[in-house]
Amino acid sequence: MRRTLQIILTCVLLCATFSARAQFREEAFTQTYQNPNDTTARDSTDTLFSFAEFFGGVAHKRNVRIGTLFAGSTVFIGSQQIHNRQYWKLPVFYGGIGAGLGAGFYFRSQYNKSVAAYEAAYAADPATNVTVNQRYKTYSTLSFVGAGLSYWAMLMDGNINYKKGEAAQHPGRSTIYSILLPGLGQIYNREYWKIPIYWGAMAASAYFYSLNNTNYLRYKRIHNEATNTEIAYSGPVSAETALYYRDYFRRYRDWSIVAFLGSYLLNVIDANVFSYMMDFEVTDDLSMRVEPAVMMQDCGYAFAPTSLPALGLRMGISF
Repeated sequence: MRRTLQIILTCVLLCATFSARAQFREEAFTQTYQNPNDTTARDSTDTLFSFAEFFGGVAHKRNVRIGTLFAGSTVFIGSQQIHNRQYWKLPVFYGGIGAGLGAGFYFRSQYNKSVAAYEAAYAADPATNVTVNQRYKTYSTLSFVGAGLSYWAMLMDGNINYKKGEAAQHPGRSTIYSILLPGLGQIYNREYWKIPIYWGAMAASAYFYSLNNTNYLRYKRIHNEATNTEIAYSGPVSAETALYYRDYFRRYRDWSIVAFLGSYLLNVIDANVFSYMMDFEVTDDLSMRVEPAVMMQDCGYAFAPTSLPALGLRMGISF
């Protein structure tokens, strides 16, 4: 009797079907998001980097993807400008990078000489008037920063001028923009409202890193003083308390670094994904159909048939 009722109920459910419609355009899943005639604009995950493609593109013998060109140019400086046939820019970027590095190493050596002279004079006479010239250190830092900015400008220029004049939205270009300057990829995608989100997240992460690092160094110093047997420590913070807060602030300092890197990475992923989806369109031609289904289930019991029908639902999407 029970089996008969189960069969009857199955037949009734098979006769009852219903459908629901969602609101998407059917072309949404068949369209391409890049110009199919543009063979150079197709970024692929099959090969992350190809030396043959890179050097062939620089030599103007074959097409090269923007991602491959950018990755190679981080090592082979000026390759993007050669590919873009903007040779006159090479002396500018080479000169900026070379001058910055040269000046940086020169001023650093002068600073080291100043430190060595001070140490020698202090060893001979602790009351010496010889001082360390801190300006050399400042000049050295500024020179290295200038070299870094020239390098960054070289990569940015190559990305901007890659296939200049192309009309289609280029996901690779958007991604590199966000790598070089967070938020720039969102500007390229015309999603300006996202910029405060990513910049706010990175600024908050940097702030908490600075705050936690300051407190970490403070309690580290207190702990070192409290555990130093060569000096008498009489501070208000015990060694155990200093150890607890040292580890506490170090842990949250490290989490601040993770949060900053996560915000930066999310900014890059967002620029890439939404650039691909820029032409994603929505209408009302996608349908979803839900209907009952019978699935044969193996029981494995000696007193029952080897399989029995089980009721379920089958859902399908047509587009």
